[in-house]
Amino acid sequence: MARVAVVTGGTAGIGLATAHLFAARGWSVAVIARDQGRLDAAREALSGYGRPVLAISADVADAEAVDAAAERIERELGPIRAWVNNAMSTIVSPADKIAPEEYRRVTETTYLSQVFGTLAALRHMKRRDRGAIVQVSSGLGIRAAPLQAPYCAAKFAVSGFTDALRAELIHDRVDVSLTVVYLPAVNTPQFNWARTRTGHGQNAPDPVFDPRLCAEAILYAVEHPRREIWVGRSSLMMAVAQAVAPGFADRKAADAWESQLEEEPVPDRAGNLFEPVPGVVGSEGRFGDRMKRTRSEFWTSRERDLLVLGLAGVATLGFAGLAAAARAPRRLLGRR
Repeated sequence: MARVAVVTGGTAGIGLATAHLFAARGWSVAVIARDQGRLDAAREALSGYGRPVLAISADVADAEAVDAAAERIERELGPIRAWVNNAMSTIVSPADKIAPEEYRRVTETTYLSQVFGTLAALRHMKRRDRGAIVQVSSGLGIRAAPLQAPYCAAKFAVSGFTDALRAELIHDRVDVSLTVVYLPAVNTPQFNWARTRTGHGQNAPDPVFDPRLCAEAILYAVEHPRREIWVGRSSLMMAVAQAVAPGFADRKAADAWESQLEEEPVPDRAGNLFEPVPGVVGSEGRFGDRMKRTRSEFWTSRERDLLVLGLAGVATLGFAGLAAAARAPRRLLGRR
């Protein structure tokens, strides 16, 4: 039976790179996005791998539209084995200059879209007791940064929702995996169409990674389920800093304000927050000259757990040695 993967936001950036990787590895692929022109281009490109492809126009903030897309995918491609929640939007602006409707829209597209996609996938996977759901998150969902308060809040919410749902699946003994993949700065077209209100364009701070690295991590999460995956050294460093020294991380984040903005002033743009920005785009953005081309720089929660266990074992042996040393003089005194 054909393996079927669904990728939301699958017509550009990380989503498109992920759809290409699934198709190249023999999966049938469905992509969900808003812009019909890019959907047509993605369908044509993905069909070149020789596997069935479905391109569906839907706003992932619309729960009914996402449910209808899942039903159509099951009907036309077959049982969904993997669902990747990748769609997102953001606004780059100081928090107090963002309007309520903009907060609401970022929350809908970046958080609720993952809820709706997950629930749509579960309705089909749960009864078969099989499947993998991947939440594409960000290092900013671990350690928030200035100028993207709605986006950071939405990504934090994704982790809370996923952890709660995972516990329910464990309780019910449902064999559907849930993985959160935390991403670094990635060279995607998103930086060209995010809404801005700073008088500057959005910049990708170094290090900037290849969207195909993210695709490799996402496919790995499907084929080798893990609780969490951190892509790129920067996302791992953000997680460690937030866990060990959150106050220090606050100050480092404050210092990173300017690194998110380009130097030259430019007019603010409306971006793709409410409507897609037309035009042909691909997986990569405009930061190719700074992009790290590694395809293997990611770490999983299993590796973290093994490291913690190893450190705990070393610490236990160390404490045992100290205790033995502390007791030794008393034993010697007792022999006199």
